[in-house]
This record gives sequence, C-alpha cells and structure tokens, in this order.
Amino acid sequence: MSGGRCRGWGGALYEHDLSGCLASTIGSHGLSDTHFTAALVRTAPALERLRAWQVDGSCSLLTLPERRDDLAVLAPLVDVASRKFTDLVVLGTGGSTLGGRALAALVVHPVPPAQRAWLHFSDAADGHDFGVLIDGLDLERSLFVVISKSGATDETLTQFLIAFDAVKAAVSEEELRGAFLVVTAPGENPLRRLAERWRLPVLDHDPGLGGRYSVFSAVGLLPAMFAGIDAEAVRAGAAEALAASLAAERLEDCEPARGAALLVGLAEERDVSTTVLMPYCGRLAELAAWHRQLWAESLGKNGLGTTPVSGLGPIDQHSQLQLYLDGPHDKLLTLLTLDSAGCERSVEPDLIADEPELAHLAHKTLGNMVEAAGNAMADALTAAGRPLRRISIENLDERRIGGLLMHFMLETIIAAELLGVDPFDQPAVEAVKVRARTALAEAGSG
Repeated sequence: MSGGRCRGWGGALYEHDLSGCLASTIGSHGLSDTHFTAALVRTAPALERLRAWQVDGSCSLLTLPERRDDLAVLAPLVDVASRKFTDLVVLGTGGSTLGGRALAALVVHPVPPAQRAWLHFSDAADGHDFGVLIDGLDLERSLFVVISKSGATDETLTQFLIAFDAVKAAVSEEELRGAFLVVTAPGENPLRRLAERWRLPVLDHDPGLGGRYSVFSAVGLLPAMFAGIDAEAVRAGAAEALAASLAAERLEDCEPARGAALLVGLAEERDVSTTVLMPYCGRLAELAAWHRQLWAESLGKNGLGTTPVSGLGPIDQHSQLQLYLDGPHDKLLTLLTLDSAGCERSVEPDLIADEPELAHLAHKTLGNMVEAAGNAMADALTAAGRPLRRISIENLDERRIGGLLMHFMLETIIAAELLGVDPFDQPAVEAVKVRARTALAEAGSG
C-alpha cells in the first residue's frame, strides 16, 4: 500500500510513493499502518460524493476535463491576439492567476514577440511594480485580460481602472474596446457593469467554480494558451487522472484518497501541522505556489487544517533543510521530481583535470546534479525519521501536468471530507475583504 501509480490511457501519469511516511519505514514519527488504513476507509464517502457529482454535473471541476466546446471559442481569440499584440497582461489575484501561472511556466523559453505575445501576470498589486509594467508596455499593442469571478475584487479592479485610463489616453475608442477582455461571473457585479458600459468583450466565469479550482477553465487555460500550451492535452491528462481515481475498485488504488488519508492521518496521529511541497524542477515552482493556496484556503477552517509551504529544490536544501532535518517533528515533505532531466550540456573533464576534488562533476549535467541532490535529501530525511512522500513523473508535459493538478484538487477535496469542512468556501478571506474595503473608504482620497 506504500507505493502506487496513476495510470491513464497513455501509461502512468505519475508515481506516488508513500513508504517514506510510514512507521514501518521511518519509525515512531511515521504513520502507523493501522491509522493509515482507518483514514483510508474514511475516504469512501468522499469518493461516492465525487462520483455522484460527476454523474449529475453539479461540480464543474469534474465535467470540464471532457469538454472541448469552450476551447473552440478560446482558440480563435488566442490566435488573433497572438498576431495582433506584442504583450498580454493578466490582471487578477489568487486563484484568478495562480493556475494560469502554473501552466504557462511549462514554457521554458519565451517565444519571440514576432511569433507570440509576451505574457505578464500582474497579481501582486504592488504600485511600483505595476507602474513599471505599464510604463514599459507599448499600450497600442497590449491586451489586458481582467479576471475576477466576483467582479468585486478591489486589487483587480484598481489595476484594471488604472490600466484602462492609461490605454484610453493612448489609443482610439475602437482600439480601446479591443485592448481588454474581461472574465467574470454572469449577473450583476461591478466589473461586468464597467465592461458593459465601455462595450468590452466578456467571457463568463462559471459561477459554480471557485478560483482555486478554476485552472481547467478559461481562467487558467486562456493565459496558458497564449503561452503556447496545448489546452486539450491539459484537460486530457486531468480526465485520465479523474477517471482512474473514480473508477478505482479498491481505495488502495485511488491515489488522491491515499494521499488525503496520509496527510490527515499524520496530522491526527503524529501532530504533523505543516506540509511542504518541494518540486525539483524550476518549471514546477508555480505549481507549488498554486497548491499552497488550494490547500490553505480549502482546509483551514474551524481550527483545523495544516499549513502548506511551497519550496524549490535544490535551492531550499540550502535555505530550509536544516529546519526540516533537525527542527520539530511537525512536517511532511512531498518531493516532486522528474525522471528525465532532458538534453543538457555536461561538464568538460579537461576543465577540472587539475582539480581532483571536482572529479565527481566530470561529464555531469545540471540535471544529474539536481537528481543527486533530491535523492540525497530523501535519504537524509528518511534516515532522520522525517515523513517524506515522493511524487515523480517521467517528463513534464501538458498531459502529466493536467494529471497532477487534478490529483491535488481531488486530494484536497477528500481531505476536507476527512476533516469535516467545506472545501469550496473561504469565509475568513471574505471577512478580510470587507475590512479592507472599509479601511479604504475611511482613508478618503489619496
């Protein structure tokens, strides 16, 4: 029960090894087989609920992977915009941009603007950075995609209004209407009212799809398509992971259920309060940031939940490993690794012929170094009795990233069932938004 794999139509999407978290492997700080089995049994109602949602179509997350009609609408928009504009700026925050970032990061080298627009995500709402971005754009050849499900997110609205004013001063009225694309939920909201007043094109954000679960919708896929990502392949991978999970005849064969049972079981039995997701691939750093919001906002309720931390190997071996190896026994590390390092240049032996201390680097690539660092970290954590989960993929492509994203969302929803919380709401976040809006109103004009 310690190791498993999620298989789709094209072979394994990912390998999922839990053995480094079990007491039988690491001793007293690991999860006992008894508690793991009990927690896994408790996931059954969540899986039944997911199956029912898929059948009745009440959860968009579970029906989006099979859809293609909406992609047929997005594709021509992307094609025209990629030829017309030199820059594409996504305005949003939180779930409105983190999924798009995770997918777009698969493109290692930016494509020259002559072939495709540069893609920018402006989600930090930092006045200085946003000003630098706006000042550096050719506003006559820039497209702004404004994403807010509620249509009332102050950070996004503020950036939108500032950008609109800047573009309005630079282009004609007709060009102004073509310089913005709004994604928001149907119905009455401030962003939609502004879009209708200024006759800006609008795409509907599914009202039943929360931002942190929206990566397979236009919210995540539209920016990804601008970056050159194959949206159909992303959804195909998600569909494979979903089908494999819901069709599993035994709980032991459902990878998201096993993951949820592990994560919640460690919190219950071993007081593990922090979960660290550390990919050993720079292109997966944005996925770790996306997961951090997914886990925190879905589960942190009623005094429950664990704290998600995003890391990146091997850099965080030099900045965090001391704590993980020698600090409190309150953490679970998930290492996310690639089996294939890709085609890379290697160290020429002649360069270090006179340096015997560097002989181990001869003929080695950076991929070899990263792989060795990850394996060394895994061995050290296991030797120290620290819980370690390993998820590995053969190579990084759209199909596999779609499968991973679906795995983590299902794992989170199932964990919420185990904790007895609603994975889809965020009452504390909404309360802070109200406070911030009140503070802005009381502050008066700048």
